[in-house]
Amino acid sequence: MLLGAAAIWGLSTCIIKDTVAVFPPAWLMGIRFFLAGILLLIVFRKRVAQCLNREMLVAGAIIGLVLAPAYLLNTSGLQFTSASKGTFLTGTYSIMVPFIAWAISKQRPTRYNIAAALLALAGIGFISFSGAGEVSLTFGIGEAIMLASAFFLGLHMAVSARLSDGRDALALSAIQFIVAGLIGMARGAATEGTPNLTTFADPSVFAGMVYLVVFASCGALCFQNIGIKHVPAAPAALLLSTESLFGVTFAVLFFGDTLTITAIIGFALIAFGIAVSETFPLKKGSSQ
Repeated sequence: MLLGAAAIWGLSTCIIKDTVAVFPPAWLMGIRFFLAGILLLIVFRKRVAQCLNREMLVAGAIIGLVLAPAYLLNTSGLQFTSASKGTFLTGTYSIMVPFIAWAISKQRPTRYNIAAALLALAGIGFISFSGAGEVSLTFGIGEAIMLASAFFLGLHMAVSARLSDGRDALALSAIQFIVAGLIGMARGAATEGTPNLTTFADPSVFAGMVYLVVFASCGALCFQNIGIKHVPAAPAALLLSTESLFGVTFAVLFFGDTLTITAIIGFALIAFGIAVSETFPLKKGSSQ
């Protein structure tokens, strides 16, 4: 289930990349999460009603306030970079989490976290340079936005870990989805004007939105919630981090992305950094 969630999210990056070419990014993000939240409320209405209270609303709203910039940046950044670069740079959030948690909870990162961050930095450097016959700097606004998105995704994970303890995950998710969706639509109304909803008459655009709402938001969330109950935290995080690998694979196979040798080296370094960050502490702990 965890691998399934990672694969769903990997493909969603490619779908967003295609969809933002014809639909405003803030509106896309807003509609996606608002509809996902409403869908969760409808499907799990009895469960949500039983645990809905002021504390749940406040916690869900706070998490939604962090979730919104993460996906606003992610959706916007894909206008300026490839799906393969975008999905790999977004995956660096798993390396950022220990450092963000350090700022929040004062728990120092391990040497494995630091090594992983250095590997990721080297990987980003390789991804930043490409060209036929000469080396040229290609780390631009799109790549910077995707890294900012990764930071907020890491912050979202850290804040969720603090606020989700003892609270129903599905109810909390429904609230944060609706809050993030309202923020996205408000941002779209302020900066992008009124969207052309007839765009969804295009079967491919409509299918993409259905995928993002039903599968990438609600479905993958359920897979994750069930999977992490049966898998320890460190290997669970590693399995979820394969989203980057799935995303690049889908981008190359189905969306026409091409990879240079330097980009492949960069991706490999980032992937190794994620593995170091997530698995080496587990191995050390299991041997003691």
